[in-house]
Amino acid sequence: MHKEEIEVKDVYQTNVKMIAIMNYRIMDGVIFLTITIAAATYFYMTRNFNYWKKRGVFEIKPVPFFGNFMHYVFQRQSPIIVIKDLYNRAKGHPYVGFYVLDKPCILLRDREVTKDILVKNFNYFCNRNSTAKDRMSRSTLFFLKNPNWKILRSKLRPILSSGKLKMMFNLLLECSVNLDTYLDSTLDGKGKIIDVRELLGNVTTDMICSTAFGLNVNSVQNPECVLRKNGKAMFDYDIYRGFEMFQIFFYPNLSRLFSTNFFSEKGASILRDMFWDTMNYRIKSGQKRGDLIDSIIDYKRYFADNMKDFDLEGDDIVAQAAIFFAGGFETSSSAMSFTMYELALQQEIQDRLRKEILDTLDKTDGQITYEMIQSMSYLDMVVSETLRKYPILGVIDRETVEPYKIPNSNLVLEKGMPVFISIKGLHYDPEYFPNPEKFDPERFSEENKRNIQPFTYMPFGEGPRMCIGMRLGILQVKLGLLKALYRYKVTPCEKTIIPMVLEPKSPITTPFDNTIYLTIQKINTNN
Repeated sequence: MHKEEIEVKDVYQTNVKMIAIMNYRIMDGVIFLTITIAAATYFYMTRNFNYWKKRGVFEIKPVPFFGNFMHYVFQRQSPIIVIKDLYNRAKGHPYVGFYVLDKPCILLRDREVTKDILVKNFNYFCNRNSTAKDRMSRSTLFFLKNPNWKILRSKLRPILSSGKLKMMFNLLLECSVNLDTYLDSTLDGKGKIIDVRELLGNVTTDMICSTAFGLNVNSVQNPECVLRKNGKAMFDYDIYRGFEMFQIFFYPNLSRLFSTNFFSEKGASILRDMFWDTMNYRIKSGQKRGDLIDSIIDYKRYFADNMKDFDLEGDDIVAQAAIFFAGGFETSSSAMSFTMYELALQQEIQDRLRKEILDTLDKTDGQITYEMIQSMSYLDMVVSETLRKYPILGVIDRETVEPYKIPNSNLVLEKGMPVFISIKGLHYDPEYFPNPEKFDPERFSEENKRNIQPFTYMPFGEGPRMCIGMRLGILQVKLGLLKALYRYKVTPCEKTIIPMVLEPKSPITTPFDNTIYLTIQKINTNN
């Protein structure tokens, strides 16, 4: 072999060795960097995991990176169930510390502490922890912070008084007639499998559009109308939407980071058009209906003069109509659907309720009135039990606006601390409601209601920030159930999920896949 060839071969072998060494070093560097980043992330995400232990508060051991919310993050379990499980595991303690990812939070169990925070010392807890990035969402009465929240609520509350509800009643009744007409034309004696969640969502969409905006959309007959489709889109949960809801309701810092919206851009655009078309028509025509739009027109100048940075020509004002629309149909349709589900499983309760409906109609010669609905005691018992077993907001959230010392303890909650109350945990606590899995309207008889301890039954929250639309929602539910049951019978079918499973991606009480299938059939009530 020539000398030159030997030298080239040696150089080649040397270069190969150097490249191999460099590759190993690069690989070592990548591995080292990966381990360093992983370790740094681990220590960062677990840095707060002794927060409650240091303060002498009982806590549930968290999982690195996920805290106590791993099942919800992976969308295996509804957050309502996650927090209910924390409530159950902390039996005997007045409160329990837990973690959403890396963030310390506290869950209340003691009724007196709950009363202090929701009512007696409300000024420390006047804001919700949850929020969204878009202005329309943040400006709704649900998400709005104090002091604007207090001013706005005081002016909107009168539109949902008993007197105003009586005025709205005939509008609600017209929408319920659409349900009766649809069922009468669709069903026969053999019955038909129907997604009652979808059907009753159509009914409550009609009700809220009529009473709030003066619009006759009749989505019972036209379920593809744009307002109904937009309403459904707000509460249809895929994986991405589930992650957005996690940010908004449980980790608001992420919603700010990712600019997460409660209302989609398309949905917000539809609601804007609906609002301004109705608003401008009312102003031009001078028409008065005593609804939400009228109240906004009447108090528009007051809002401008008293609410800081409140935009009367933009999304701040539209937001009030938007949340009224979203909350108005979702909560009522859910309550109606869950009631129909339980009545399908317990025919004796269904028969007793139908008998009360028919007996009451007989006394009023078939006339359905506001006073008649309010007089039906068993209907009220059934609805109350549904709201116990299926509270729509299964978790209440608050945030400390100033440091707060819990009475009779040494615990001081720092400013900005998320505070949670498990409504489902309370409603299923056998100490307060024996045999809680059983659907038993007798819990709410006149005699038994007196035995329910304060701050254990709160389907609409409690205190100054409880749901402003409670009375309207209950009225919608009762009227819808009357029309759905007095000539029709509901029974389970092969598509009925028994027992009920909640949608794991939803922060509110929603059936799995947002559906409840039952068989509905027409019956003869003249015998």
